[in-house]
Amino acid sequence: MSKVVVGLSGGVDSSVAAASLCNQNYEVSGLTLWLMKGKGQCCSEGMVDAAHICEQLSIPHYIVDAKELFKKNIVDYLVSGYRSGITPSPCSQCNRSVKFKPMLDYAEKELNCNLIATGHYARIRYDKETDKYHLLRAIDRSKDQSYFLYDLPQEILARTIFPLGEQTKEDTRRMATEFKLKTANKPESQDLCLIESYGSMASFLEKYIQPQTGNIVNLKGKVLGNHKGIHNYTIGQRKGLGISASEPLYVLKLDFRNNQVVVGKRSDGLRSSCIIKDVNWISIFEPNAPMKVEVQVRYRSLAVYANIIPIENNRYKLVFEELQFGITAGQAAVLYNDDVVLAGGIIEK
Repeated sequence: MSKVVVGLSGGVDSSVAAASLCNQNYEVSGLTLWLMKGKGQCCSEGMVDAAHICEQLSIPHYIVDAKELFKKNIVDYLVSGYRSGITPSPCSQCNRSVKFKPMLDYAEKELNCNLIATGHYARIRYDKETDKYHLLRAIDRSKDQSYFLYDLPQEILARTIFPLGEQTKEDTRRMATEFKLKTANKPESQDLCLIESYGSMASFLEKYIQPQTGNIVNLKGKVLGNHKGIHNYTIGQRKGLGISASEPLYVLKLDFRNNQVVVGKRSDGLRSSCIIKDVNWISIFEPNAPMKVEVQVRYRSLAVYANIIPIENNRYKLVFEELQFGITAGQAAVLYNDDVVLAGGIIEK
């Protein structure tokens, strides 16, 4: 019987992952990381529901206080990014540095276990020819979370199980009912944990960043209105600008130095390329020559074709086959070959 530690947030997905592994005769333990105080999953509410699930499945439940780690690696990371005029993507950072590695470390040191599992919708496959663990999209494309997992290293992928990767969300809800889990009908979280806890990203940032008003200008520098602090805006944003114009205007640039939000027509925001940094190569070895890939520049965006060109210091240029709108510094660019995640990095500019 193999031991496995399942990360439990108190939601239906992680609950079914734990129940499924119990049903497969794994020796299962539940582990909840306490990331912050407040409302929502991964917080006090989630811990209570996770404890109920462990009691129902007759498995031990462990809680690790990770609030300081979360503040250092995620809260400070977000605040620093927004202060400098970029829009950080916290989930991939959180998965590697706050969730998966600490979970595995705890499992090994405290529970003598070298396998972990979560309720993420993604798949892992071992390739004997390359001796690499491949990360793949989930069968259910509408729930696929591989985009947020691109930064996991080989040593973590080798010891991770994603029980839900081969099924749909409907399958998960059905299994939750069949297992008679207390979380079977629990509503799904739709937002980042910080948004769920604070109500909005703006409300979260207000706690850490003093709003500094400034001008909203067009590409010629003409003042069109006032902004409420650069951190409240993101590239590609159209609604909530508080300005009137004869045609729709979008945020094209956050000018941190001049404290300006620059807006323009959608066509003005089309880009042919971007630079990515801190790239984690997963399923293939780092290329030393240009290659064609599929790339996804936002979680909900479609993958598009691009050529990736090595530069230096683990930085690459992505040249898109078609112009792209809303390329945003701080967001993740994840490279695919059909369902296989090749690599991912952070958009630098």
